[in-house]
Amino acid sequence: MTDSWQAPDAPVPPRYGQFAAPATPDQGGPFSSDPGQGWAPPPKPGLIPLRPIGFGTLLGASFQVLRRNPKATFGSGLIVQAAIMLVTVVIVGLVTFWALDRIDSAPLDQKDAVTAGSVLIGALSLIIPVALSLIGSALLQAVIVLEVARATLGEKLRLGALWRRAATRLWPLTLWTLLLTLALLIGVAVIAGIVVLLVSVGDVAGIVAGVLVGIFGGLLLAAASAFIYTKTSAVPSLIVLEKLGVRASVSRSWSLTRGYFWRTLGVLLLVGLIVQVISQIVTTPVSLLFGVGTVLVDPTGAFAEESSILSVVVSLIIAIPVAAVAAVVQSAAVALIYLDLRMRKEGLDLELARYVESTSQGGDVPDPYLIPAGSGGYPAA
Repeated sequence: MTDSWQAPDAPVPPRYGQFAAPATPDQGGPFSSDPGQGWAPPPKPGLIPLRPIGFGTLLGASFQVLRRNPKATFGSGLIVQAAIMLVTVVIVGLVTFWALDRIDSAPLDQKDAVTAGSVLIGALSLIIPVALSLIGSALLQAVIVLEVARATLGEKLRLGALWRRAATRLWPLTLWTLLLTLALLIGVAVIAGIVVLLVSVGDVAGIVAGVLVGIFGGLLLAAASAFIYTKTSAVPSLIVLEKLGVRASVSRSWSLTRGYFWRTLGVLLLVGLIVQVISQIVTTPVSLLFGVGTVLVDPTGAFAEESSILSVVVSLIIAIPVAAVAAVVQSAAVALIYLDLRMRKEGLDLELARYVESTSQGGDVPDPYLIPAGSGGYPAA
């Protein structure tokens, strides 16, 4: 009679984020040589682990977007920022040069009228750069939102593919950017108008009232802007990824940020502060060195015009890539905030994990970011 031996059943691995049942030493456990059997970490197919995003992970991933797909992200930022800055410099510069020459050559009896007309033309010339800036900013934001969403799933799209997808949601996103800009301008105009009206009275009480309105009105406008921007921070991602209209996106963003206002505001402020500090670290030394170099090379100012042109060129060479990096990082942070909110409130991480698993097995599954119509979610615009 021969003894037979059968290995014990292997333990069933737990789902990610769950602890397995206690096991004997020969089955694996906290004292076994394979500690991984005791806990399954969340999958990380791409940019971030598929779980609610921690504060540090969110900050790090905002910058990692640049490194993971630099041609599509930094390249897009570089193209958009270069187009905006070059068009602004060329149009505003040419119009300003023409206006100053026109004022200088105007007869004395017509100088006031010519000056007023030139100032008006100069103001109107800003319409083209402002419009280009709105469209370019919306396009870049759509591109980065798409890149973050696909990178989270482990996908890597080329620049052309990202731009083609972003173009389908360009106009709703441009409209939203325009509405934000107009709301801010109206707020500034209202406060400035009240201040001017009070100061124009001429007495001490009016001047004091005008100063107080300017200070407290400015603080109130800043607080209102921060509140509205935070509550609507998910709007660009909702427009691009869930294909909602502006009104539906604002309503849904307001709901998603409920309960996470201060966390969202903190991330936005910290990312903005980091970007500004880095920008100043890069640009300030170069500006100082260029100023000192100009004085040393041309102490008499004989080549003041050439120095001015060279200064503009150097400033653009430095400002364009810095602005591109800043725009990409801040847009990535906004997209990651949206993903984090949906993971925490709607279990999006589970949907993304299912999508990754299904696609790896060759399955044909719908876009996990879209909420199916008729499921009680938000209909597509």
